Amino acid sequence: MARWITDWHPDDPAFWERDGRRVARRNLAFSILAEHLGFTVWTLWSIVAAKMGAYDFTTDQLFWLVALPNLIGSALRVPYTFGPARFGGRTFTVASALLLLIPAILLGVAVSDPGTPYWLFLVIAATAGFGGGNFASSMANITYFYPQHKQGSALGLNAAGGNIGVSSVQLVMPLVIGAFGLAAAGWFWVPFIVVAAACAWFFMDNLSSAKARPREQWAVAGKAHTWVMSFLYIGTFGSFIGYSTAFPLLAKSLFPDSAWAAVAFVGPLAGSLIRPVGGWLSDRLGGAPVTLWNFAAMGAGVVLVWLASASGSFWLFFLAFQTLFVTAGIGNGSTYRMIPAIFQAKAAEELGTGEQALLYGKRQASAAIGIISAIGAFGGFLINRGFGMSFAQTGSPAAAFVAFGLFYAACFALTWWCYIRTVGVTRVPSLAHARV
Repeated sequence: MARWITDWHPDDPAFWERDGRRVARRNLAFSILAEHLGFTVWTLWSIVAAKMGAYDFTTDQLFWLVALPNLIGSALRVPYTFGPARFGGRTFTVASALLLLIPAILLGVAVSDPGTPYWLFLVIAATAGFGGGNFASSMANITYFYPQHKQGSALGLNAAGGNIGVSSVQLVMPLVIGAFGLAAAGWFWVPFIVVAAACAWFFMDNLSSAKARPREQWAVAGKAHTWVMSFLYIGTFGSFIGYSTAFPLLAKSLFPDSAWAAVAFVGPLAGSLIRPVGGWLSDRLGGAPVTLWNFAAMGAGVVLVWLASASGSFWLFFLAFQTLFVTAGIGNGSTYRMIPAIFQAKAAEELGTGEQALLYGKRQASAAIGIISAIGAFGGFLINRGFGMSFAQTGSPAAAFVAFGLFYAACFALTWWCYIRTVGVTRVPSLAHARV
């Protein structure tokens, strides 16, 4: 079945009402399903590592198992970004979904043998990074299906649907592992992955207009805004995925007798559901102001969690941690609202306001999203390694919290310098034409 759409003009109101809306919504729905499964597999080790009491691994070793999928997933987001433009969104979604079978099956086999060595667990955890790459290809693909004025909502829904996969893992896996054993953590997802791949094959489409040469897409790497936004996205999405995957093991290490397994899903769910709110606020107030003050709130949140971690009260720690999940979710929405606005404004500046400029801006934004999301996801690795090294060196997470707070202060300063400050009465020229 070759499903290529050669005539696609979503920014034409008549086309959008006649055919575009229906096709775009169908592709968005099944993109969300595949991306959701990608996030579940990517973050599966956040629960598995906390349930490996039968193995004699140190806290730092367990944090490595949680961190490694984040590292590999962030690296894979770069090639995954170019997959839809090279092979087609439908084709690449099917392939990327089927790759999730590898980490799921290997996990089910490995934990069935109590003699499995630590190095092999590291290799298997690394394959879970396949799920991390899915986000970049999914977001890059959906960008082309929607008109410019609807991209914020569409990308917000697509991202939120994927992010909720973290809370799915942390809600379902403790129950599944408790009922059927640790091996079920891998086998449970196999039928869902097969269904997601089949749905993508039968119900999604490839767009000819999304085809682009890799050299054309890589050009965005030479733009300063790509790297500024990458740094900021480490602070928002990197924080979300890092805290989501670190919380179960962190809570178990600090409060071993607490009910962490019953409530670990709450934070990732809250951060996922509030992500569209960040986009909504940015539509009304501007992405840069929302991002700026959100980083200030994240810095305050780190202080609250640091104090709560030493309080001896798990529930105080849990409630304080929710501020980090909520603010990271809002920041995810606001920074993603900034990206298409920046590159569409630059395209208009270079080519004018015609359809060619719109398509060029989408291609630039699509490529930038992949690079930015890749570097941003690397924050998930840094947060887990930060906690692991802090425990190894000091026996507590305090040093890690200090480092995170300083990083948010740097993000606040960078946002103000690049996108908020004025020279006289004029906004700095970097974004004079973009409503961010």
